[in-house]
This record gives sequence, structure tokens and C-alpha cells, in this order.
Amino acid sequence: MSTDGAVGAPPARRFDGRTAVVTGAGSGIGRATAIRLAVEGASVACLDVVPDNLDATVQALATLGGKAVAYRCDVSDESVVNDTVRQIASSLGRPDVLCNVAGIGTFAHTADMPLALWDKILAVNLTGTFLMAKAVLPHMLETAGGSIVNVASTSGLMGAAYSAAYCASKGGVVLFTKALAIEYAGRGVRVNAVAPGGVDTPLIANFQLPEGADPKHVHRITSRMGFCTPDQVAAAIAFLASEESAYTTGAILAVDGGITA
Repeated sequence: MSTDGAVGAPPARRFDGRTAVVTGAGSGIGRATAIRLAVEGASVACLDVVPDNLDATVQALATLGGKAVAYRCDVSDESVVNDTVRQIASSLGRPDVLCNVAGIGTFAHTADMPLALWDKILAVNLTGTFLMAKAVLPHMLETAGGSIVNVASTSGLMGAAYSAAYCASKGGVVLFTKALAIEYAGRGVRVNAVAPGGVDTPLIANFQLPEGADPKHVHRITSRMGFCTPDQVAAAIAFLASEESAYTTGAILAVDGGITA
């Protein structure tokens, strides 16, 4: 990735000497974010539940000359999260940046949704975001410095049919972000979120309309600009994580092609 000042190039080395933690780093937005931060100088802890995907991300970072370590981590499991963050602090250094990207979802008729599926979506998307922030915050507060960037969604800002659990989880991420931003304002820790619309990632394959669904509902959540790329979301995450946004906290940055405009 060029840093020679060309149009579209990222600012040079905004994360030199910093340790970044990225969940969901095995694919999609998480992988793009891990690569972006590493290229800009961060030592990146790459977390995911799929070891093969993690290996591919770390290999890609090594090819680019970045420093990365893979950690198999289920963000919905508190003991695993706490152990993983302790390992990261010991091997890579105190976390300076946390990017909560891990997420799951699917379309379903709400009346037919099993409780287990509802619980799983909230456990990963919302509780996982909470557990990672809870584990990392003490390290950031030790030196009064850190940036947390959560991945919400346009589905956390507006209703979407057949997405009750996903909307509930991402709406929770939005207000969790704002609550943390207020709580830690003035203590050196900033908390923001990005809210992507449709993103061309493997997760999109899970969002197939259920039988009998009205396809007209899809138009409401579709941008005429089409899907965005993981790299475009990663660029927004990197901005919020960097000191270029030093006076920004509690913001929800929509990366959605105008869906919520």
C-alpha cells in the first residue's frame, strides 16, 4: 500500500509503536482493518474463531512487512477474552487500539426465529463488544490513552425487515458506544463506531431472504451506490482510531452510500 502522498493513499505510519487488537480479523472488514493498521505501523493482535482464516490474515500481513500475532478467540466467552487480552498485553504490549469487528447475522422471520439464534447473535455482536472493551479498558486507563472503534451497522440506526436480532444487537452497539464515550471522556480513552451499509464480505451470504419474504423490503436498505468494500470501512475505522480524530468521541460514522441520509 503506497504512502507516497498519492490521492487515496493512507497517511504515513499513524500507528507506529502502537498495539492494536482487531476481532473478526480472519476475513472481511476485520482482515482489511488488520492490514490497514499494520501497514500504518501497528503491531496487530488478530482475533477470530476460525484458525485457518486467521493464518491467512497473518500471512498476508507478513508479506506486507507488518507485525501480527493470531489468537483464536470467541468474543462471547468472558474467560477466553480475558485470557487473550492478557496474552496480548504480555507479548505485544499494552493495547492502544481496539477494533470490535467480529459479528454474525442472518435474515429470518421473527415469529420463526429460535431463541438460540437470537441469543447467539446478541452474544457475539453486543456482548462480545462489551467483553472486549471491558478487558481492554484497564490497560488503556493505566496510561490514559486509547481508542476503541466498534462496528455497528445501518441496521443499528434504522429498522430492517427480517433482521430483528441483528438490529437489536447493532442498535445496542450504537448506544453502548455512546455510553462508553461519555463515561470515559476526559480520561484519555475515545470510543466511536462505524455503521456500514451493505458490505461485500462473506457475511453477506448469510443474509438470504427467508421463504415468503417481501423483496421490496430489501430496497429500503440498499444504496444506489451498491455495496462498499471492506477496505472502505477499514479506512473509516483507521481514521477514528488515529489521533487525526483526537477530538472525536461518541460518533457513529455511517459508511453506507447514503442509506441513512
